Amino acid sequence: MKKLLFVFSFLSFTLIGFSQETEAKYDEALAKSLHADEYGMKKYVFCLLKSGSNTTVSKEESKKLFEGHMANINKLAKEGKLSVAGPFMKNDRNYRGIYIFNVETVEEAKKLVETDPAIKANLLEAELTPWYCTAALQEIPKMHDKIAKTKM
Repeated sequence: MKKLLFVFSFLSFTLIGFSQETEAKYDEALAKSLHADEYGMKKYVFCLLKSGSNTTVSKEESKKLFEGHMANINKLAKEGKLSVAGPFMKNDRNYRGIYIFNVETVEEAKKLVETDPAIKANLLEAELTPWYCTAALQEIPKMHDKIAKTKM
C-alpha cells in the first residue's frame, strides 16, 4: 500500500510539475509602452493622505473643496499622472486615502499634490514616498472605466 501511495504521489507531482508553464509571455512592445524595466517594474511615488490641520472650514466650503479634489483626481488620471487613488475606510489613524503617482520623483509628485484644492486648503496632508511596483499598475484606470457602471 505504501508503495502504491508513493508511486501515485510521484506521478501526481511529476505531472503537476510538467504542466506548469515555464515560458514567460513577454510582450516587448507593451513593456516599452509602460516604461517597464527588465523585471516588468517601474518607479512611482506613493502618497498617503492624512487629515489636515484645517478643522474650521464650513461644510459648504468643505464640500466645494472636495468636489475640486475629485475633479483633480480625474484630471490627473486622464493625463496618466495618477495610476491609483482611493479613500480609506474609517480608521483611528487619520488616514484618509492614497494616491499612486505615475512619476519617478518625489519632486514631480509634490507639484501634482499642489494642484489638489483639499490639500492646498489643509483639509488633507500628503506624505510622499518613492515606490517600486509592477509597470502594469498604469493599466488600472483603463480597466476601471470598463467596470464602473456609475462615474464618481
